[in-house]
Amino acid sequence: MDLETGLYQKQKESWKTVITLAYQSLGVVYGDLSTSPLYVYKSTFAEDIRHSETNEEIFGVLSFVFWTLTLVPLLKYVFIVLRADDNGEGGTFALYSLLCRHARVNSLPNCQVADEELHEYKKDSIGLAPNSNFGASLKSTLEKYRVLQRFLLVLALIGTCMVIGDGVLTPAISVFSAVSGLELSMSKEHHKYVEVPVACIILIGLFALQHYGTHRVGFLFAPVVLTWLLCISTIGIYNIVHWNPHVYQALSPYYMYKFLRKTQRGGWMSLGGILLCITGSEAMFADLGHFSQLSIKIAFTSLVYPSLVLAYMGQAAYLSKHHVVDGDYRIGFYVSVPDKLRWPVFVIAILAAVVGSQAIITGTFSIIKQCSALGCFPRVKIVHTSSKIHGQIYIPEINWTLMLLCLAVTVGFRDTKRMGNASGLAVITVMLVTTCLMSLVIVLCWHKSVFLAICFVFFFGTIEALYFTASLIKFLEGAWVPIALSFIFLIIMCVWHFGTLKKYEYDVQNKVSINWLLSLGPSLGIVRVPGIGLIHTELVSGIPAIFSHFVTNLPAFHQVLVFLCIKSVPVPHVRPEERFLVGHVGPREYRLYRCIVRYGYRDFHKDDMEFEKDLVCSIAEYIRSGKMEPKGANDDVGKEDDK
Repeated sequence: MDLETGLYQKQKESWKTVITLAYQSLGVVYGDLSTSPLYVYKSTFAEDIRHSETNEEIFGVLSFVFWTLTLVPLLKYVFIVLRADDNGEGGTFALYSLLCRHARVNSLPNCQVADEELHEYKKDSIGLAPNSNFGASLKSTLEKYRVLQRFLLVLALIGTCMVIGDGVLTPAISVFSAVSGLELSMSKEHHKYVEVPVACIILIGLFALQHYGTHRVGFLFAPVVLTWLLCISTIGIYNIVHWNPHVYQALSPYYMYKFLRKTQRGGWMSLGGILLCITGSEAMFADLGHFSQLSIKIAFTSLVYPSLVLAYMGQAAYLSKHHVVDGDYRIGFYVSVPDKLRWPVFVIAILAAVVGSQAIITGTFSIIKQCSALGCFPRVKIVHTSSKIHGQIYIPEINWTLMLLCLAVTVGFRDTKRMGNASGLAVITVMLVTTCLMSLVIVLCWHKSVFLAICFVFFFGTIEALYFTASLIKFLEGAWVPIALSFIFLIIMCVWHFGTLKKYEYDVQNKVSINWLLSLGPSLGIVRVPGIGLIHTELVSGIPAIFSHFVTNLPAFHQVLVFLCIKSVPVPHVRPEERFLVGHVGPREYRLYRCIVRYGYRDFHKDDMEFEKDLVCSIAEYIRSGKMEPKGANDDVGKEDDK
């Protein structure tokens, strides 16, 4: 791992490396998705439909689960969306960054032409015009109308806010569902007083340990998820063989038709529970930067996908022979687990739920960091919990906010049904946003025909819209939670972004005149003492207004003055050799320099002695190079020479 950029070195991967990364991805990527069998059937049969002796309901649900897993995670994400990486990075911001560069749209105020020369900007592909007239027209329309640019940003932020909302809901439903195994070992009266406190204790412990970082126990994540997947697949095979070997027939799409024909409106509303079988699928794309496309594909197709299918088939096989339902919990996961294995499985389930929750919490920290880097979230304290592993970060304010919200959801809802309604809406909204952005990527970035983009949106958008409507109809039954959370975070992001733009506009309008600077002379009218002085500014050209305040109020200043601008660019990483952009302001004898430090939205921002050393070295190298004074420097600071 390159600690400077956080990138794995782009070498040809050996099969040993691929298999190792595939194994490690189990604990980081698939923790949430692998624990979905804990609550899918229970959420589906919670209220809208009932399990009858004809088995049409359970077989119909199994058919829906199988084809949803096949079409969305397998077909959409593994074979299509994973290809839309931004120099190896994935997620909503990766798609937005790709579109911004290819359509020459930028939400960052202090962008420069020099930024387009960065290695990861991919000028070779960006310079190509779309193959179709529609693509060229769409590109020019996006570049022309700022309202469309703002809409694109808001769309990306909606998906991001829903992921943050999922960071509240996933730990709650995962841990609560895992703890629900206690209901089979105690009376209903005692169980209702134990389940919620135990879940809350586990959640408090999980969030309280975040400041230690995951690198100390991260090596246990993959073995836990691997053990869990082997466990549920083995139990699934046992239930299939022991209870109903013909359950495979329910994989036919015909059973979906029979299910909807019999259950009608209730069946449509139950899709909100079936939707939970793909929770965590977005992590395959969002965590792409930590692994490789091939490793994620191998892990899903060879282990995760077949294990989940066997687990759902096994539960359906068991339920097809057990129709006496004393309560909703008899549809849960643990009822299909053999009695002798129930307690070991219970322990493994809790560990797997914690791993899945940890992944979404860490992902939320990463998303907040990206939003802050792109000027869409207030600056927060970011603690790097590991000096060796890039991406191991901890944000105290966000951590405790997530914990309080997570506990409120657990205590307030107290059942899997309403938690599932809330989580399902958050998950499907993110997927809809990804589908919309992907359709634009197909035309603008991949230069494919608009027909392919329409087919992509129509096919996957129809599936996701069906689940979205089924989740949205349960607004009062829990689905309001992700909407409320996302709305709050969206308002914060939009207001902060608007304020950032207005602040930059103010700084630009109040820049100090170059003529005023030249009138002061090389000494600037003050005593110049040995040393280097840094003046922080957001401007990439011109002299900030604060500089005139320093000159008129300070008796002395450093011999060398540097206007330091630390900014983010719409690429995931900036190479170390491209980090610093140095030029001088005004005539050379004034000893005024500008240093622009560029970071990608996933880069680690340094503020230590090493950063200061690199900064001084870059300025010294520029001075030693003896570059000629840029033409027009005496007329316009905006034309200063950039290295």
